[in-house]
Formats: sequence, structure tokens, C-alpha cells
Amino acid sequence: MHGLNGDILVWNPVTKRRHELSSMGVRVNAETLNKQLELTHQLHFLKYPYHQGIANGTLPLSIGGGIGQSRVLMLLLRKAHLGEVSVTVWPKVLKEMCAKRNIHVIE
Repeated sequence: MHGLNGDILVWNPVTKRRHELSSMGVRVNAETLNKQLELTHQLHFLKYPYHQGIANGTLPLSIGGGIGQSRVLMLLLRKAHLGEVSVTVWPKVLKEMCAKRNIHVIE
């Protein structure tokens, strides 16, 4: 996809695939906001002040970014799933899938 982005990707030897340590970039502008709202059938959000501000250019664009602590820990501790380094509520089906692969999520 086109746009401003500055992700930091490294190789994860455990999962044997790319591993995103950060996700940075401009997330939304008036055009992408409208497209996202249209795709998700949420055009009614355009009545809210935040959405109006983006749509009419009175608010600055949303910019995300930063190094994900849990993702760095995954890499350093050689873990395959975020749930091995970060406590949250995981769906039962995910915990079962992980257990079958000897991945122990923290509860």
C-alpha cells in the first residue's frame, strides 16, 4: 500500500517469519477516513467531532508509532506468541490452538 510508513521489521527465528517491532506512520486522512468508514459501513461516524475535524481539515492527521515493548520481549525471549509475554484475556479457541503447539499464554 502507498502512504507514509516507517515500520521496523526483523526476522523472528522462532516463527521463521518477519516480526514487526514497530508500526509507525500516518494512519488516516480525509480520503482514507471516508474509505475506511465506507468499507466498514460506518459513514454515520462522520457526524462526530473527531471525524468531522479530519474530514474538513481542522484537525491534524493521526500519526501512530513507537516500539512495541511486548514485541521486543517476544524477540528477546524467543517466544512465538504475544500471549507468552503479555497478560490479557485470550479467547478459549486461541488458548487451545496455542496449547497444541506447546505455546503457553499468560493468564
